[in-house]
Amino acid sequence: MKIEVDRNVVEFTPENPQEEAALEVLWKVIIDCYGENKKLVPIGQYVPGQDKLARFTIEGVPGGKTTYSDKKADDDCSYYCSICNKYINLKTGDPIPLCCGKEMEKLD
Repeated sequence: MKIEVDRNVVEFTPENPQEEAALEVLWKVIIDCYGENKKLVPIGQYVPGQDKLARFTIEGVPGGKTTYSDKKADDDCSYYCSICNKYINLKTGDPIPLCCGKEMEKLD
């Protein structure tokens, strides 16, 4: 995917059929012809040369169903996602949620 930025305008140019299909899905989710358009909001971090992924959430679109790992919380404590900074308080024995594609981490 080719991305060009000109001041406050960002252009996405798909470079293969899969990217074209993904851009079409994104367009349909963000654009609402009869209501308000959605916004892309960055989450986590993107460090050029270090990260290979920049992550965004679509404002106003509910997230998917929470999935959990097979591991359980050892004690009553908080867990967080190091990518999007979301956190959750768990009780002993609660399953640890997966967030942003990985298991949430125990907050020390």
